[in-house]
Amino acid sequence: MKDRNHLAQVTTVADVNIIDNGIIDIPMLQILDENGKATPEATLPDISQAQALKIHETMAYTRVLDERMVAAQRQGRISFYLASTGEEAATVASAAALSTEDLIMSQYREQGALAYRGYTTDQFMNQMFSNKDDPNKGRQMPIHYGDKALNFMTISSPLGTQIPQASGYAYGQKMAGKDAITICYFGEGAASEGDFHAGLNMAAVLSCPVIFFCRNNGYAISTPAEEQFAGDGIASRGLGYGIKTIRVDGNDVLAVYAATKRAREIALAEQCPVLIEAMTYRLAAHSTSDDPSGYRSKEEEEKWRTKDPITRFANWLTHKGWFNEQDNEKRLTAMRQEVLASMKRCETTEICPIDDIVNDVYDSVPWHLDEQLQDLKQHIKKYPHMYPKTSGRMK
Repeated sequence: MKDRNHLAQVTTVADVNIIDNGIIDIPMLQILDENGKATPEATLPDISQAQALKIHETMAYTRVLDERMVAAQRQGRISFYLASTGEEAATVASAAALSTEDLIMSQYREQGALAYRGYTTDQFMNQMFSNKDDPNKGRQMPIHYGDKALNFMTISSPLGTQIPQASGYAYGQKMAGKDAITICYFGEGAASEGDFHAGLNMAAVLSCPVIFFCRNNGYAISTPAEEQFAGDGIASRGLGYGIKTIRVDGNDVLAVYAATKRAREIALAEQCPVLIEAMTYRLAAHSTSDDPSGYRSKEEEEKWRTKDPITRFANWLTHKGWFNEQDNEKRLTAMRQEVLASMKRCETTEICPIDDIVNDVYDSVPWHLDEQLQDLKQHIKKYPHMYPKTSGRMK
């Protein structure tokens, strides 16, 4: 590669040679068809019954959580939510293929990966309701989770900032000789940010053990993929940066699990980055602030509902004799009861004092932040009916 980069050992031609887009065919790994049956030529990953059931239950739990919290936002109980409906396999199955020592850097649709690692329902709720048990003290938007004990870096709102951060953290893991890697999740829309290109190039040049996991779900909010880029998806960009690349059916649990497991082996053994492009679809709205009916058809959505990753994997589990629909209904009922009970409990938990907005950042609060805090308090006192949770608790 070094010789090639210095124009040595490069084939020469006498005529203009134009390389067309698509001259390199990037295949998509698929193990289960849309009905949940393994394709005849597929090599199934080594996965136990216990792990397979944990993946399915985590996907089901994530969907239950999403449905309940979207409804909670519609009721005005939380301000914002992002559901992962249709993309559960991409996040949960990839997380299942990692070591617990691996760091996860997320975008904002990876609650399934966090749930797989053991994040509790109360922890989800505490964060979304910004109460006193929220480690972030209510200073983040809902669904901006983070947990040091689970090696899950706190989510940031700006799109794509975690990509170069992942390269830097993975480089640190390499320098420290750790037996761990970093995985960085993002959507194909984030791949249009400059941070994507800086992060991938840094990882390639410095040989950082990081997996860049792109959920290509078809839309960057309302912008369809064909209006975002003309190239062959995101996988082709990995090749352009000299990064080992895998394209996978993002709605196929076994394919995602196998691809991520192999990518981790490569990243760790060869101390290099790997890009995974998971081809999936966002069945939900981009967020609770979005109405997808304005930019895509019901027919398109219904077509993708037939590829539902949870149903697809349940069919495979049934073929294996590992899945019982009656037991699954009982689990779903228990999940719904747990989520609802936790929501009611954490919603009424006391919120953080307003002074926490400026605490923990500096040794002592700078004058300008203190001045802004006092202005805020005066504003709340003037309009107490607009801030019922806060107005009665200010000093």
